[in-house]
Amino acid sequence: MKVLLLDTNHPLLKQGLLSLGFEVDEDYLSEKTEIEKKIDRYDGIIIRSRFPIDWDFLEKATNLKFIGRVGAGLENIDIDFARQKNIQLFNAPEGNRNAVGEHSLGLILNLFNKINKSDSEVRQGIWDREANRGVELDGKTVGIIGYGNMGKAFAKKLKGFDVNVIAYDILSNVGDENARQVNLDELFEKTDVLSLHVPHTPKTKKMLDAKFIENFKKPFWLINTARGTVVDTQALVSAIEKKKILGAGLDVLEYEKSSFENMFENNQLPSVFKKLISFDNVIITPHVAGWTVESKEKLAKTIVNKIKDWKKSKEYEN
Repeated sequence: MKVLLLDTNHPLLKQGLLSLGFEVDEDYLSEKTEIEKKIDRYDGIIIRSRFPIDWDFLEKATNLKFIGRVGAGLENIDIDFARQKNIQLFNAPEGNRNAVGEHSLGLILNLFNKINKSDSEVRQGIWDREANRGVELDGKTVGIIGYGNMGKAFAKKLKGFDVNVIAYDILSNVGDENARQVNLDELFEKTDVLSLHVPHTPKTKKMLDAKFIENFKKPFWLINTARGTVVDTQALVSAIEKKKILGAGLDVLEYEKSSFENMFENNQLPSVFKKLISFDNVIITPHVAGWTVESKEKLAKTIVNKIKDWKKSKEYEN
């Protein structure tokens, strides 16, 4: 069986596939149209987010049996059509969930203690202690929307703090010892810090809009390490101006390309984004919450292990 690697990943991924008996080719530079000309030769592909695996691509992939996505989300793949073609889909939220949890916690502590702001001021010779007085996480209620791999990993990181952790999810009975599952009304009533851990879907697109924000009974802090499309940036800016949102830690932006590798076309910054980055109570990182040295290796191992199990099941069936 032949596998095509479309994005660079940890060397363990290629080594693992070779050890499973696959013939492995690599193509990290060709245009999508060039890949489509030869994709019928392959039984499997491994991709991060280089380009969409859409209907046209899958139509040409006549021998494709599996797609490995080295990351958590599958929104770049036409999932319905892939399943119609009996193509197995593998992703790896287990591989970077710990990294996302740590990054989310880091954003909160940075915001609460004004670390970026005070660091910038000191570098300019400004020593202003009172204006940089922080607040403590202890005693706060942290509300999590999306209690899957990422949400659970983040809740686990909060165990060392004297905080109340609540979670909302569209699935029932997902709460655990680290977070109590609640309905939206209770989330709106009690949340001091809101952390988003939902995938990109039609239902979550711009979920956090002006109407949604107004439902919260208290001003709150926002953390988004999920997908940029979940937050309406204009609504976020307005809420920060009104002090409905006290600060925001954003690892993702709605302006990102689907590849996550670039943000803006032709370096044209939207006016609302210019306003967003003018706030000193906003921290933005370039979609790196799950992007650690350790997660790179764990993501590769996770994909290899899932393909290994799948291959064994197919051999057993035969």
